[in-house]
Amino acid sequence: MHFQWYPGHMTKAKRQMQEDIKLIDLVIELVDARIPLSSRNPDIDDLGKNKARLIIMNKSDLSDETRNQEWAAYFKSLGYFVVQLDARSKVGMKTVTNVVMDACKEKIERDRKRGIKNRPVRAMVVGIPNVGKSTFINSYAGKACAKTGNKPGVTKGKQWIRLNQNVELLDTPGILWPKFEDQMVGLRLALIGAIKDEILNIDELSIELIKILKHYYPGVLAERYSVDEAVEPVQILEGIAENRKCISKGNELDYSKAATLLIDEFRSGKLGKITLEFPKSE
Repeated sequence: MHFQWYPGHMTKAKRQMQEDIKLIDLVIELVDARIPLSSRNPDIDDLGKNKARLIIMNKSDLSDETRNQEWAAYFKSLGYFVVQLDARSKVGMKTVTNVVMDACKEKIERDRKRGIKNRPVRAMVVGIPNVGKSTFINSYAGKACAKTGNKPGVTKGKQWIRLNQNVELLDTPGILWPKFEDQMVGLRLALIGAIKDEILNIDELSIELIKILKHYYPGVLAERYSVDEAVEPVQILEGIAENRKCISKGNELDYSKAATLLIDEFRSGKLGKITLEFPKSE
């Protein structure tokens, strides 16, 4: 499979972010905890040079808890502040402001020495499509001030959001980068829903997911769908179709329906807490 998706508005969004970064004290970057590295846009590091940096590992309720700790340690070792979060349930949200203030304490101290008091920390919220930026902003602000949707590309323009006396947020559209050098990155992004399903081959995508689960999470498919994991991935998909009675009009097994079901159940966490990539090569 070949993965590529770069809608036109993303080029404009990147140019806008390059302008806006001058106003910013802190870059809050959301990543998907299931693929923390693959869900980072490499352009963001370049964009956020010389700014305080906070990585929010969102959807950490869907990812492997042991791996969450490994990834948090990895990012901290590179000098980032890190918060693990499930933006939908608001769990962990209270810690965000404390970490934001901690990340910007040098800036706050500089302001104080210059006699500038009570200027709020200005933070830009960045991340790839569908990583949960708008949900995070709404949960953090405690009101629906950014549009949310479970489809990539809902946020098209920018907006400032005053959270409290201490923090202002700049919401930005999600941007991918123009070319995936590593197609495994594209695969992982497709699996979590950061690339539009309409342009993907869901059958092939499900086979790739089966391979990953067989290798890193043996027993998950057998337990959920009563399939034999010792057979080939295509046969496992067939077993899932049988188990879930995915039947087409001619009374044939409907592989596409089974593939969609498998991807949906992975994305929603019904297969358990699963991480698709790890800090050390395994």
